Amino acid sequence: MKYKTLRQKYENLFIANGIDEFSDIDWIMVEITGRKRSMLPFYEFSCNEVDKIEKAIKLRLSHIPLAYIFGKTYFYGREFKVNSSTLIPRMDTEVLVDNVIREIKGSSKSPSILDIGTGSGIIAITLKKETNSTVTAVDISKSAIEVARENAENLGAEITFIQSDLFQNLNGLKFDILVSNPPYIKTSVIKSLDKEVRLNEPLLALDGGENGLFFYQKILEEAKDYLNANGKVYFEIGYDQAGEVAKLMKKDFTNIKIIKDYEGNDRVILGKLRGDYD
Repeated sequence: MKYKTLRQKYENLFIANGIDEFSDIDWIMVEITGRKRSMLPFYEFSCNEVDKIEKAIKLRLSHIPLAYIFGKTYFYGREFKVNSSTLIPRMDTEVLVDNVIREIKGSSKSPSILDIGTGSGIIAITLKKETNSTVTAVDISKSAIEVARENAENLGAEITFIQSDLFQNLNGLKFDILVSNPPYIKTSVIKSLDKEVRLNEPLLALDGGENGLFFYQKILEEAKDYLNANGKVYFEIGYDQAGEVAKLMKKDFTNIKIIKDYEGNDRVILGKLRGDYD
């Protein structure tokens, strides 16, 4: 069967189901056939391939994201396993990772890093692969930790994973850098999210409480006890949260800096632990 015929058929189905990411049709075809996207218009699809494409399209029409349909996604040029226990990585998180990498490569030491709320392990694994750091990653979800461990093994990243509610099971360990992309969506906003997110991604990784700041508050209450002298924190934040998170940080942190994402929105905030003379 020809590409043009299939593409038009699936576009009509997407429109009827309120899905406008037509490029997903091509990526399903790429995944099933193993062909490059640019070659699809010239490719003759077999009956077996069409059957497999149809099954994937049916799942997508029920608003299941591609990453969950195929059980994988990509971050920082690497393939990661994901499932319904883990958040699907966003490009915005690369801004967070980029800035931590820049900090490490500008230093002469090999820092110890704590990743809180690791999910599929994208932050922890990327930092380990891109720098000479020692990385510990925690998550409250046992299922998420299992996925992260599998990703680390597949990518050859040596990381210590601990199932823990924030700092609970760290037993006094201390780190040079604390990094986190915590849940930061206001509870009242959850119900208005796109179906793909609201119906599929783990609520545990999305809901930041009534004001979206719950986890920033909880982490910052104890962060100073788990950081070495001159330790730093790096948070991903919602586009409208920089001012509020900065206020929370000012008690124990100085040199607070806000960094924008690729679209010009506030996305990352960082600060250095106050010393005796700050």
